[in-house]
Amino acid sequence: METNLKNPDLSSLEEKLGYRFADRTLLATALRHRSYVHENPESSTDNERLEFLGDAVLNLIVSHILMELFPKLTEGELSRTRAGLVNEDRLAGAARSIRLGDYLMLGKGESRSNGRHKNSILADTFEALVAAVYLDGGFAAAFDLIRIHFAPFFEAVEAEESPVSDYKSLLQEHVQSKHLEMPVYEIVAESGPDHNKTFRVALTVNGLRSEGVGKNKKAAEQDAAQKAWEQIKNKNQ
Repeated sequence: METNLKNPDLSSLEEKLGYRFADRTLLATALRHRSYVHENPESSTDNERLEFLGDAVLNLIVSHILMELFPKLTEGELSRTRAGLVNEDRLAGAARSIRLGDYLMLGKGESRSNGRHKNSILADTFEALVAAVYLDGGFAAAFDLIRIHFAPFFEAVEAEESPVSDYKSLLQEHVQSKHLEMPVYEIVAESGPDHNKTFRVALTVNGLRSEGVGKNKKAAEQDAAQKAWEQIKNKNQ
């Protein structure tokens, strides 16, 4: 399904969200990518200011929920867990769960280049959507939105023995505490079409080397960092 760019069916998106807007112009703005505004200068503003606000609101709400779910975690552990939840892959996953790509207002060029399926655009638009709900219905409405649509991610964290998700930060903290050289990440291979690439990243740290793969550079680096961290733990046992 490809929604008409000038008249998207916002009511069906509201049903997927579980939230009805009092001011639908906020919802429309959240869906308006800068490429659309560039090609349609008579239109209103793009969603980048909402994206900025949505990032802050999302981090606050996720922090609040993590504090409730994990009362024994330290500040550092909470920070790493939040970073593992509030990232491009998770946000894009939440966007795909409500088929947000169908409702994006994109420029023709961006639409032709599979912009509706790009993680970066989906993640940014989801953040803008969080801000739109926050401005329209307040903190409680935004809180309910995240609690519902991030539920699978929170459940996955609860099911893990360790809630650590941001292995890059964990590894960096470790080498800093030991006064070692910082980890070095290098892209060694890319494969697949532009809209669905796979990256391979090599990591060297303190004489160790690991490789990670992922659908974007950040994910590949996280995979490499996790493998390096597991080497360090095994070495110290």
